[in-house]
Amino acid sequence: MLTKRLMCQLLNVKNTVIDDYQYFESDESIVFYVHPTKGQQCRCGICGRKSPFYDIPSNSNRLWRCMDIGLHMVYLCSDTVRVKCKEHGVRTAAVPWARHNSRFTIDFEHTLAWLSVNCSKEAISKFMRVSWNTVGPVISRVRKELDPHPESRFDNLRCIGIDETSYRKGHTYMTVVVNHDTGNVIWLGDGHDEIVLSEFFKLLTRKQRASIKYVSADGASWIKTCVKKYCPKAKRCLDPFHVVTWANEALSQIRRDAWNEARGKKPVKRKPGRPKKDSQPSMEIAEAIKGSKYALGKNPENLTVNQQAKLELIANTDPRLWEGYQLKEGLRCIFKLDYSAGRSALKEWIKQAEESSTEAFRELGRKIKENHFKAILDTLKYGLSNAMNEAINNKIKLTIRMAYGFRNIPNMFDMIMLRCSDITVPLPWSNEYKYGTLIQR
Repeated sequence: MLTKRLMCQLLNVKNTVIDDYQYFESDESIVFYVHPTKGQQCRCGICGRKSPFYDIPSNSNRLWRCMDIGLHMVYLCSDTVRVKCKEHGVRTAAVPWARHNSRFTIDFEHTLAWLSVNCSKEAISKFMRVSWNTVGPVISRVRKELDPHPESRFDNLRCIGIDETSYRKGHTYMTVVVNHDTGNVIWLGDGHDEIVLSEFFKLLTRKQRASIKYVSADGASWIKTCVKKYCPKAKRCLDPFHVVTWANEALSQIRRDAWNEARGKKPVKRKPGRPKKDSQPSMEIAEAIKGSKYALGKNPENLTVNQQAKLELIANTDPRLWEGYQLKEGLRCIFKLDYSAGRSALKEWIKQAEESSTEAFRELGRKIKENHFKAILDTLKYGLSNAMNEAINNKIKLTIRMAYGFRNIPNMFDMIMLRCSDITVPLPWSNEYKYGTLIQR
């Protein structure tokens, strides 16, 4: 027969007395009947302070799911009492093997949280023999214990990235703030507007806001407004990918208009008189534009032979579309230059865009000149982009997809912080834990 001391080591519990155990053949489970040691009895479930006994609730006998032993599910069974805490009032007394308001042991919860970070929903449910609906609250409890001071991430901030990403259908977004120096998520907000981002900056002290020197973001006006309001001395760097995306969108608009005109869907205003002998027929222009989307959007060094031929055909048949392509490539190449050369090239590009024959690029030239000129120059000077934010966004989407979505937003945020921040979820047999207790370092 196993000794009680060996049983405690098998269950990895501390300050616990094992009274008896019983095996149930019906569901192949083992139940250990336990109670806390004298020093751990009558403690508040929230603060853990010794408190006077209040009463014994009607449903005092409770079960806590423990780590499996072999193929058998294991439970701890104990009677609970209620105490009257000076600070928190009448509460269920704490037990040393589990957290307050939890029916799982500490080891079981940490194993469940570790698996949720590394495995899919189906794998967790089958391996741990639990419902996925129970995992969300476990994640929140583990995150709360492992991250008791989340505001400490705001200390010594120097370079941050701000971006938004969708987490549900119907244009439902969250705001993500990343520390570029550590590569970790430091804050999440439900929504993507000035009010949501202001909540982040309000959490920071004046000294913490003053320490932020660089901010990378896209061209959203609400990010620009918040950064200017709360960190007026910080340099706002505009992500090159988003700037080139604006040029690609303008080019796509020109391509669509040219395609519709070539097919006769839109009336083309032509000069009076007979067409010139060297003018191209509409069908030839339409053939040149057809299937040119990827050729126009790709970088020249990545073009295939067929795509290069398509661009040559566009250059010979549609001057307006070819002009837009050259403007797009000119804007992209600016980000490969150093600060002094890039400054001159950007001024020249804006001048060419304002003199363009297409309204799309004239509007883009005005947009960059009036709203984002200084931010692009800061990007060239400091070499900062939102690439890290985009990588984190992909990781967030993968996290949500592995969980088949989240109904509870706080649980989702806690899950993202466990995966994408500096929190490490230890397994029960790691050196950071002993007898179900976190070793503070």
